[in-house]
Amino acid sequence: MKAIRHSGSKKNLVCKELRDAILRGELLPGTRLVIKDLAARLDVSPIPVREALQQLEADGYVVIEPYIGGTVAPIESESINEVFHLLEAMETFSSVAACRQLSKEDFAELQSVLVQMDSLVNDPEAWSRANKHFHQLICDGSGTRLIGTLMTKVLDHLERFQCFFLKDVFSELLPKAQKEHWLILEALRKRDTARITMLTQQHNRTCLTAFTRRLRKLEQPQAQNSSRSNGSGKGLEHKDTNGAIIRMNRRARRTQR
Repeated sequence: MKAIRHSGSKKNLVCKELRDAILRGELLPGTRLVIKDLAARLDVSPIPVREALQQLEADGYVVIEPYIGGTVAPIESESINEVFHLLEAMETFSSVAACRQLSKEDFAELQSVLVQMDSLVNDPEAWSRANKHFHQLICDGSGTRLIGTLMTKVLDHLERFQCFFLKDVFSELLPKAQKEHWLILEALRKRDTARITMLTQQHNRTCLTAFTRRLRKLEQPQAQNSSRSNGSGKGLEHKDTNGAIIRMNRRARRTQR
């Protein structure tokens, strides 16, 4: 993170700086967010930092607890499920609308993005950014403005998950996901609403399966035994190699099996 030097609302600027740091993995899940320290790093007073943390809590990036303060929200199975179910619903609706709205120029732009993504198979982070752009282009061309606004927020959360999981699931996920992208473009060109619905649902469920499978692998027997011994219903907690907190909720695990 860097000091805030721009004009405008300090709260919004601080909020953006902290959110970007969370999305790119500079602030890992479970990291304590001490207002005094953050204010010093960003060269602002504590007030905009406190307001920014409250906004980030509302957006799902931060957890604030009484007498403890704020921490970066852990990655949980429930949040992964929520993100992909929201994406499936929004992308299905917007893709069907896009079938009727997209022009030849739109199709050419989407194809150009996919060609670029084909060349990024060895660069997970760049491929992930292009993937986000591809899906946003479809939504933007559909005319579903409200969904577009909501999708941007949900895709930001997906970007956060990918920061931690994409490299781990890259060899498994990317080839199939990229093939599905080309099939989606073909269905859009044919304006086949039934096929685009099926492909969009399949695409999101493929990604969901890959992410949740990786999350299960991160569970450790020691964490399971600790959870059983203390009788807690809060779920299992694991720290990955970077020290990021990742939780698997028991109830969510049962429903996924």
